[in-house]
Amino acid sequence: MSRTRLSDDQVDRGLEALPGWERDGGVITSTYAMPTFPLGIALVDRVADLAEAADHHPDIDIRWRRVTFRLTTHDAGGLTARDLELAAGIHAAALALGWGPTG
Repeated sequence: MSRTRLSDDQVDRGLEALPGWERDGGVITSTYAMPTFPLGIALVDRVADLAEAADHHPDIDIRWRRVTFRLTTHDAGGLTARDLELAAGIHAAALALGWGPTG
């Protein structure tokens, strides 16, 4: 995975394929509202495995059944393909648990 910063157009095109993900300055973010607290924790657990495998770790905020993920590539000073790839993995993990982003 490249650590080269993406252009604004590249980020925008990448986000088109990621329902519920949006740009907030130099990060991309999405919140998933899970039906139960244990399913929220299960999502975080799956994302932890993805993040470790990619050596790329999101900021995660857990608020009861709502789990918010924020991604940026700190050592690149902005968004890279790594962020979009991990966002896609997070999205797939949430869908596999039967839920989607809140938008």
